[in-house]
Amino acid sequence: MEFLSETAIIVGVAIMTGGWIVNSWMRMKMGYPLENSWGKAIYPKNDQAVERVKLLTQENAELRAELGSMKDRMANVERIVTDSGYHLTSEIEQLRDKREAN
Repeated sequence: MEFLSETAIIVGVAIMTGGWIVNSWMRMKMGYPLENSWGKAIYPKNDQAVERVKLLTQENAELRAELGSMKDRMANVERIVTDSGYHLTSEIEQLRDKREAN
């Protein structure tokens, strides 16, 4: 009986170790950095990912600024179009009528 429990422990440790190795191999294959027991990245360190995050953050800020500018412009256009003094079509027609009258 004692032999079975020792064998079970050894098999369990072997399975867990194999799972850890396969997990680490898959993470490296997919490009994820390995982590130590505290969650800190270890080899291979992925400096490209850090640089990419910086570039994407900068691009995100630029796009947000541009979006804010576009929202302001759209609000101005909406204000002009919905303004009660805005009658471009009628003004054009009045000018055509004046030209035809002359």
